[in-house]
Amino acid sequence: MTPGAPRRRIPLLRLRRRPVTWERQQPTWRQAKPALIAAALERARARPGGDWYVAGATGDLSPHRPLSATVAGHEAVLWRDATGRLVAGPGICPHLGAPLADSPVRCGTLVCHWHGLALPGGPHAGWHPWPAHDDGVLLWVRPEAAADPPPAMRRPPARDALTAVHTVTGVCEPEDVVANRLDPWHGGWFHPYSFTDLTVVAAPGEGADPDAFTVDVSFKLTHRLVIPVRAEFTAPAPRTVVMRIVEGEGTGSVVETHATPLGPGPDGRPRTTVVEAVVATSHRPGFTLARHAAPVLRPLVRRAAGRLWRDDLAYAERRYALRAAGRFPG
Repeated sequence: MTPGAPRRRIPLLRLRRRPVTWERQQPTWRQAKPALIAAALERARARPGGDWYVAGATGDLSPHRPLSATVAGHEAVLWRDATGRLVAGPGICPHLGAPLADSPVRCGTLVCHWHGLALPGGPHAGWHPWPAHDDGVLLWVRPEAAADPPPAMRRPPARDALTAVHTVTGVCEPEDVVANRLDPWHGGWFHPYSFTDLTVVAAPGEGADPDAFTVDVSFKLTHRLVIPVRAEFTAPAPRTVVMRIVEGEGTGSVVETHATPLGPGPDGRPRTTVVEAVVATSHRPGFTLARHAAPVLRPLVRRAAGRLWRDDLAYAERRYALRAAGRFPG
């Protein structure tokens, strides 16, 4: 899209020409410099917030059942106490090792289903809570004392947005997920069913934001019907990449990709969970209807994210396998 162009009454654009076939796209391999992507990855890894982990979605937490998660090799359990405050801590009962995630919550107290040890949320019987934070979309935990708050995500208020969270786990490390997201040049080639006319107009050091990748891209709804936008990709935390629409339909909407390490799997290889949060907004009057239809729209948004991550997780797993074998280029 053209920066500063007037907003269309209808956000869709019907391509006047036949879309460029996949094999006739402009090659992007010269622009996708390995050193540039690696430098962006290293800057992300050096940022604060690395001791906080995304454990799940706010909407996944039931009032009567806890939420289980694994973060950096730690078994975790999360629930809300009698005041509604988020509580998190070890998922192993200190008495005889029961899985606390299988226990019910009664009036804000987690009651171990093996012997009835009741945990109201504070230190008790050898169990100690961890720092936890609910930002309205995602749940964060830190398996040790916290000196700093979790990374602040700049996003539209959840009450004014359509939110959806997709989760998937793969055989890789967080850096493989982040590196995938810091390579916007692969979008048109690897995801032709979702994107067309993708152009990276500024890489880090070339635009207003020295750490942002700025992309012009059209999201495909049908073969000829698209939504053109300008988006920025940034990495505000060591295991997080945010895509923010800065021009076009849905300006201000974000897609946050968080990579949470689980630890090694049964085969000794690392597992990483990708938690992707879509927080969509629009100033159009009809968007209010979309928010009211969220229960119907969320599964569709998750399905679209799942299709992308079917491919992108294969990309991340391939990168990890090559790195582990010492055969990754560069």
